[in-house]
Amino acid sequence: MPKFIRRLQKIGSSLLVSLPKEWVDANNLEKSSEIEIETGQNSLSITANKDIKPSKEVVISYPLPKEENIVADITGAYLLGYDIIKIKGKTNIPVEDREKIRESMRRLVGVEIVEEEASSIIIQFLLDAATLNPEKILKRMSTIAIGMFNETLDGLISEDKTNLQTMSNRDNEINRQYFLLVRLIRSTMVDRRLASVFNMENIDILDYRIAANLLETAGDTIVELANSISNTTVSKNELKIIHSTVKDAEKIYQKSIDAFIANDRLLAIDSIKLYRDYLNKITKLRSSLEHKKQIPIDFLDIVYMFERIVKSWADIADLIKPIYKQEL
Repeated sequence: MPKFIRRLQKIGSSLLVSLPKEWVDANNLEKSSEIEIETGQNSLSITANKDIKPSKEVVISYPLPKEENIVADITGAYLLGYDIIKIKGKTNIPVEDREKIRESMRRLVGVEIVEEEASSIIIQFLLDAATLNPEKILKRMSTIAIGMFNETLDGLISEDKTNLQTMSNRDNEINRQYFLLVRLIRSTMVDRRLASVFNMENIDILDYRIAANLLETAGDTIVELANSISNTTVSKNELKIIHSTVKDAEKIYQKSIDAFIANDRLLAIDSIKLYRDYLNKITKLRSSLEHKKQIPIDFLDIVYMFERIVKSWADIADLIKPIYKQEL
């Protein structure tokens, strides 16, 4: 992307700067043309033809090379922000691959097949990115995750473990929201107008990407944990011991998410303190088992998975930048 240096000029009480002729000509601008100006803390962006936003299109040629995968290609195009994904075949697309395409779309929010023929399929993203909200998407992910966590926690002491079998389906919704958020974040990085709509600087965009990844990882681990608890050979008494050790972990989650959304460092510090207390409890639990000749591997695995989940939440709190005193 070319850069230009301009010197400010003063005319009357106003400061003026000339636009590069190459940019003016490329965007067919002339006297009285309207442009859109957005300001940041240390930046200013000028956009021509602000009402015209061409759709981003990509064509996936079919059949694919052997090392490629149609599901991965569609997901990748979605995450890269393409509005229209065209799958064009030299031959007819078989039924089994059409089903793979539809299955991949179930994992992606806002896409539909808008045109389908024997040798081609056109998929379109139908949502307006400017109407979406990264904060709401992240909250949606976190709400699902904490619901899954609490029910898995209850599974340690409950006789009825049927809810644990639903975790995989619920995690699929976390993944859908995660893909949507990643798409939105990437679009925001290349479209400063979106960044302005969401009131996000580059560091905020990066932090949302990391926070979303941590929540998605926590969801995957909760599914793994639920499966372990469903099939465990650990005694009821030992499961109760684990439950009493980790039962207050939700407080770490709540303070971490609230701190991140509000960018509240004091809440983040509270969350980090709770996390340290939690680690001390885990350490004491392990120490109490040292006298035993044999510790069930399942027991240690369950404790470790709880650690991984809670660490994800604590890492979200760590994203909140410290408060530095300004020197006078």
